[in-house]
Amino acid sequence: MTEAPELLIKNLTKTYKNGVKALDAVSLAIPRGLYGLLGPNGAGKSTLMRTIATLQEPDSGSIQFGTLDVLRQKEEVRKVLGYLPQDFGVYPRVNAEEMLDHLALLKGIASGKERKEAVHALLHRVNLWEHRRKALTGFSGGMRQRFGIAQALLANPQLLIVDEPTAGLDPGERNRFYNLLAEIGENVVVILSTHIVQDVMELCTNMAIIHQGQVLFAGAPEAAVKSLAGKVWSREIQREQLDEYKARLHVISHKLVAGRPQLHVYAESEPEAGFAAVAPDLEDVFFANIAGLR
Repeated sequence: MTEAPELLIKNLTKTYKNGVKALDAVSLAIPRGLYGLLGPNGAGKSTLMRTIATLQEPDSGSIQFGTLDVLRQKEEVRKVLGYLPQDFGVYPRVNAEEMLDHLALLKGIASGKERKEAVHALLHRVNLWEHRRKALTGFSGGMRQRFGIAQALLANPQLLIVDEPTAGLDPGERNRFYNLLAEIGENVVVILSTHIVQDVMELCTNMAIIHQGQVLFAGAPEAAVKSLAGKVWSREIQREQLDEYKARLHVISHKLVAGRPQLHVYAESEPEAGFAAVAPDLEDVFFANIAGLR
């Protein structure tokens, strides 16, 4: 397979009629491989994904994929694009094989023999061959996501967009999905939009953090984590002390450990007695950026 070109996004802006600025001068260079787009719900991730997928127009900015102008050459882009949206409908009483055949025809695979070969290969690849005659409405969450990837892979796309793909999957299904994405990402630009930090930690060699329509960080996850070395401090506190600590320290995050809040605090040096330095992780990077501490 030919290696995919780089996706270049420059100064992309989108404001909805209700005044919400979903994208605020977003610029990213996305290379071949798995690229994580990390952000909380409502950060602008889905707006960016739909814009790249030629489903909506920005107010301004540009997107270039190799020689293709994504915003002006939509039909050409769609020939090399695979898209798995956060929510996709299925047709009742239609089985997986029939639906993929229909979608392959829409993708421009006119030959019945070629469609059959492509559909059968994809059903094997996403481990749905044994379920090919089952109605899609009877699929589990993991099976539906695997079918979604199969339809996104029709016609061997060079750019694959997956929006919140592991929501609702059990751990086994999630791991199988990870392995499939990692395999696909060897030759293709795969954009993984998610709010789950673990997805990015386990899969992606490059990433961006987006919040309120702005890119807060872009680069390798390892570099992001390294930038917080020696600046994350932790301690257990009483529940009733939480607001007090939040008021006077830069609290990155807190979670309950054995019923008591465990604080992670951002500080250049020990913030006060009782705190211990801890090795940062990508979750610390994420929350520190969202809180405006980076």
